[in-house]
Amino acid sequence: MKKVGKFFAGVKKEMGRVRWPKKKDMVKYSTAILVCVVVFAAFFVASDVIIAGIRTFAEENL
Repeated sequence: MKKVGKFFAGVKKEMGRVRWPKKKDMVKYSTAILVCVVVFAAFFVASDVIIAGIRTFAEENL
């Protein structure tokens, strides 16, 4: 049990050293992540639609 107590004391000490981001930074980072997700989603949807269209076109004309 002594080792477990030591472990959690070390965790508490390390958590005190962590530099937590400010609210403004978190909003900026979250916005950047959401924009990237939307851009990648749009890219993959567009790719899927284009490939499906080419495939349908090829099946109908062969």
